[in-house]
Amino acid sequence: MYKRIMLKLSGEALAGEKKTGFCEETCTKVANQVKALVDAGIQVAIVTGGGNFWRGRSSEKIDRTKADQIGMLATVMNCTYVSEIFRSVGMKTEIFTPFVCGAFTKLFSKDDAVSAMEEGKVVFFAGGTGHPYFSTDTSTVLRAIEIEADIILSGKSIDGVYDSDPAVNPDAKKYDEISIEEVIDKRLGVVDLASSILCMENHMPMMIFGLNEPDAITNTAKGVTKGTLIKA
Repeated sequence: MYKRIMLKLSGEALAGEKKTGFCEETCTKVANQVKALVDAGIQVAIVTGGGNFWRGRSSEKIDRTKADQIGMLATVMNCTYVSEIFRSVGMKTEIFTPFVCGAFTKLFSKDDAVSAMEEGKVVFFAGGTGHPYFSTDTSTVLRAIEIEADIILSGKSIDGVYDSDPAVNPDAKKYDEISIEEVIDKRLGVVDLASSILCMENHMPMMIFGLNEPDAITNTAKGVTKGTLIKA
């Protein structure tokens, strides 16, 4: 079992079957699983995507910088909501952003984030990197490296890494284990290129797993998973 993990939650997964907004039942299930990890002494940091509210790159009518800024704010909303669900099941939380959000969040500092985790709080990193042209995958890897996480656990609506899209190709092959170099060379699109290179250069492993499977987070953190380990 790991000592410190970075958990990435896609916005779509937080929305459950609705595909948009929040699914309280799904978020509560996530919260209860994370609480089990925290109670076991594991330090947890979380990054959420914003796709349940905003996918600005699909619109050519909005400037890319502005679209990415809207996406950053979507992740702030997600982290604020999920943080409150976590508190409702008995956890303490802290939200950090790379830009000032009034009294809503704290400005990111590695020392403050690590101190909060050492106090038993679940730490949320919202707002991406604070800059356009970087995805939440990139901010996930960046923050994981900064806080010296043991691994990134990435919960998605799909249960691992495949050689092609299983929604399109029923014969798609799933990998149990794959290197980050292979992910890059085969352009598998698990995470974007910038994130992949960050993982490779800093030897940050990543586990891709299906968030909607029963006890997926706790099982994955214990090494019992049907997901795909990406070795770095």
